[in-house]
This record gives sequence, structure tokens and C-alpha cells, in this order.
Amino acid sequence: MKHLLKLLDLSTEEIFSILDLADQLKYERKHGIAHPLLSGMTLGMIFQKSSTRTRVSFEAGMYQLGGHALFLSSRDLQIGRGEPVQDTARVLSRYLDGVMIRTYAQQEVEDFAKFGSIPVINGLTDFCHPCQVLADLMTIREKIGPLKGRKLCFIGDGNNMANSLIVGGLKTGMEVSIATPYGYRPNEAVLTFAKECGGQFFLESDPFLAASGADVVITDTWASMGQESEKEERLKAFKDYQINAQLMAAANSGAMVLHCLPAYRGQEITDSIFEAHAGEIFEEAENRLHAQKAVLVKLLKKEGK
Repeated sequence: MKHLLKLLDLSTEEIFSILDLADQLKYERKHGIAHPLLSGMTLGMIFQKSSTRTRVSFEAGMYQLGGHALFLSSRDLQIGRGEPVQDTARVLSRYLDGVMIRTYAQQEVEDFAKFGSIPVINGLTDFCHPCQVLADLMTIREKIGPLKGRKLCFIGDGNNMANSLIVGGLKTGMEVSIATPYGYRPNEAVLTFAKECGGQFFLESDPFLAASGADVVITDTWASMGQESEKEERLKAFKDYQINAQLMAAANSGAMVLHCLPAYRGQEITDSIFEAHAGEIFEEAENRLHAQKAVLVKLLKKEGK
């Protein structure tokens, strides 16, 4: 594993290796065991899209691993003024040990990895959100045990979260069902993977059918960053795709609910369902820290150190 650009690039073994290390690092953190595995190393964090959880979890994670994180907004870089990504990649590769990028276009992350000479981590693009889904899989495994054979259901927009949940769920042996309105399907390359991988995958328009028998139900905001102009149109399109008590009645008794946050209560999820599952949702948020630390160690730690 040289980079984390998308879960499509990882094998099942690599995903479980990250999750196992994340569990170990979380245990050590909880028990006061220091693990300065990246002592003296520096991670550059490029933000074209702002974030609460991504910035704080990566910055805190690097500190806990003994390294340093450098926040770089588009205002801080010449890339924000039109410098080609390949030039930025080659320059930053001479200063940093790794880079995390949170941006719009997947191609920008891919190009950075192509032209740079350091590990690149995708902190989010419009295509996928691998770090979040690693944290989701970690949380599911913590709460309900082995992933294989469990049913994961996502309700809402066929966005970067849906794309990554499909790939991550199927690669770890889960049954995956997705419910989206017409016109908001997941990416076609992801659907092709789902069709060809041999796993159990279902794409539905009926959210109740998708949620039937689910062990974990997941949602995301209906209008992601950059889609603010579509808000009213999306409110109408997704009005029947809310996680509420009626929908949860279709899932297995005791089913988990996850949300990558921020949540807009009363839209994609009711306040009562959110609060009933707040323990799981905020454990999921915490696990961003541990899962990303595992990724950082896998990518940045030098052999023999």
C-alpha cells in the first residue's frame, strides 16, 4: 500500500490490516500507552474543502504519533492561484513525509500521487471518502462483531459516502443495500465493481426494502458541500429517504445507526433516532482518529523503526 486514494485500490487483507492496527492504537491510547511511531515526521494537510473532523483528527493523530501536521488551505498554496498540481506535488514531496488532501476532484488526488514521491491520503473528494468508511467499518466491528455476513444499508444520496460504503462493505464480506431516488445513483464505476465482485449488493429506490433486515443503517446529508444551490430541489427529492422510527422498524431489532456528520436533524434523520444512537455516531466520529492513525503508520512508518 503506497497511498490511500480510494478503497477500490485496496485488497480485503489491506483493509483488515488497517482496522486491526486501528484497534490496537485505540487500545493503547485509552490505556495511556505512548506510540510515537512517526517521531520527527511531517504531514501536509491540503484543504480545498473545509472540515471539522478531518482537520482535527489528522492533526491530533500526527501529534499522538510523535509527528507534526501542517495545515494548508487553498489560500496558503500557489495551487489556489493556478499552479499545476504536478508542480505542487513535486515541491511538497521535497519538504514533507506525506500529504492528506481534502478536495473536490478525485483526479487531483490521483495526479498528486502520480507526480509526487510521498504517500498521499484522500481526506475526501466528490467521488469517495475512504477515511470515513474505514472508521465506519471499525465502529461496526466494535459494536456487533465480525463484518462478514452482516447487512449494511445506506439511505440517501448516491454520493462519495455511498460509493465508499459499497466498496468497503463488499470487500469485507458484508451484504450491502443502497436506497437512492432516481437520478441520484452511486458512481457507475462503483456499480460496475459491485456487479462484478461477487458479493451481495442491492440498489433500491424503496428505502424500506433496502433497510429490511439491516444490521446497520447509515445516512449522510442530502446536500453536500458545493451543492448548496441544489438544496431546495434535494429536499423534495429525498423527503421519503429519512431515517426515522418507521424505517428503523424494517431493520433488524437493535440495528445500529451511523452518520458521518454534520447531521441536519429533521432532514436525513430525525432528532429522536439521532439521539437514540448518539453513542454509536460519536464513537464513529472518534474512530476517524484511530483509523487515520493506522493509515498514517501504514504509509509513513519506515521499515525497522
